[in-house]
Amino acid sequence: MPQMSLFDNSIPEPLAARLRPTSLDEYVGQEHLVGQGKVLRRLIESDQISSMIFWGPPGVGKTTLAQIIAQKTQAQFITFSAVTSGIREIKEVMQEADRMKSYGQKTIVFVDEIHRFNKAQQDAFLPFVERGTIILIGATTENPSFEVNSALLSRCKVFVLKGLTKQDIEKLLDHAMESPKGFGGQKIDISEEILSMIASFSNGDARMAISTLEMAVLNGDMDADGGITVTMQTVEQITGKKALLYDKNGEEHYNLISALHKSMRNSDPDAAVYWLARMLEAGEDPIYIARRVTRFAAEDVGLADPYAVTLAISAFQACHFIGVPECNVHLTEAVIYMSLAPKSNSMETSYLAAREDALNDLAEPVPLVIRNAPTSLMDELGYGHGYKYAHDYEDKLTDIQCLPDNLIGTEYYHPGDQGKETEYKKRLEYIKKWKEEHG
Repeated sequence: MPQMSLFDNSIPEPLAARLRPTSLDEYVGQEHLVGQGKVLRRLIESDQISSMIFWGPPGVGKTTLAQIIAQKTQAQFITFSAVTSGIREIKEVMQEADRMKSYGQKTIVFVDEIHRFNKAQQDAFLPFVERGTIILIGATTENPSFEVNSALLSRCKVFVLKGLTKQDIEKLLDHAMESPKGFGGQKIDISEEILSMIASFSNGDARMAISTLEMAVLNGDMDADGGITVTMQTVEQITGKKALLYDKNGEEHYNLISALHKSMRNSDPDAAVYWLARMLEAGEDPIYIARRVTRFAAEDVGLADPYAVTLAISAFQACHFIGVPECNVHLTEAVIYMSLAPKSNSMETSYLAAREDALNDLAEPVPLVIRNAPTSLMDELGYGHGYKYAHDYEDKLTDIQCLPDNLIGTEYYHPGDQGKETEYKKRLEYIKKWKEEHG
């Protein structure tokens, strides 16, 4: 009799693995790629795929798409892990692919986290992709322009996968509660509010949302009949996040970002950091906050401190590259900087004023003097005649007309009186005086 082992018993698959879609009809999200009639769906359904890269944040369905292709294709499908596979393993598989090609059999190679492969490992795929020995499908959370060799990237079509919406995640969670592969048929009491909260906390990551749901059910309160009740407190303990004034309809989401924006505008760093913490601890997407801070840097600081935009963009990139909780300090730095920076809204007011005129005068012709004349006919019509190249003049200034005739003399930019904008204000006054004297 064979010797038994404690490890012979099969371990149940995680809920996320059990619920993984096996067809495009079950797949949730990425409608711009796999919706009816969309290009990627047509390629998959006709089994006509070529080498491609799936680029998107974690948990949006990159690996699932690859596995759906594996189900649909007539090709041999091989999966590589960038963490465990070396050049030797790659070459062995490529040799086998060469052999299979001689028999008319296609080979699809899926490389998860392809950005983790070094240059030599990526180069090992290149000749086989070029010869058509393999069809390469890579998945990455990083920008392939920087993380995939240019020669390899040029031979792959890049498909950008978007973060799942809260509605997408809620649909997946509802499916998990109803499906026989999930908790369907079990007596589980969990409110729609809690499911919606889990969807918000997941930040568009389906795997995180389903794993959180699984942990919540496993740690729920069991009654005498075997039923399980999942409470808000259980979810908070699992996620380590408080449902701070959580609002299923999203109103608090806008209230909190408004509070942050107005606190920075009113130069109150303490209030700004407090509202930042409220959002992050309630599960707000740090990328969303970073986008709003970047907008603030131009809308409310502007040229009073041009460095504010640079700092905001740096904070945005930190949020993208390292995520929460590590990026919390980068957002804190940006928020405090914006609060203390001198303020100017002249960027927004100047654009809004120009926008109104632009919409009302869409047909206003560009003055001939500042038009290019790439053809002889345009030159004969006067395009570019009288143009003065500013760099040829001592003050780098000329008196040529740049606004349409009916807008001559119109002023959109009115500099503020804080920070570096005082310098730009003096410069603008000098320019206007010069043009008056030389006009």
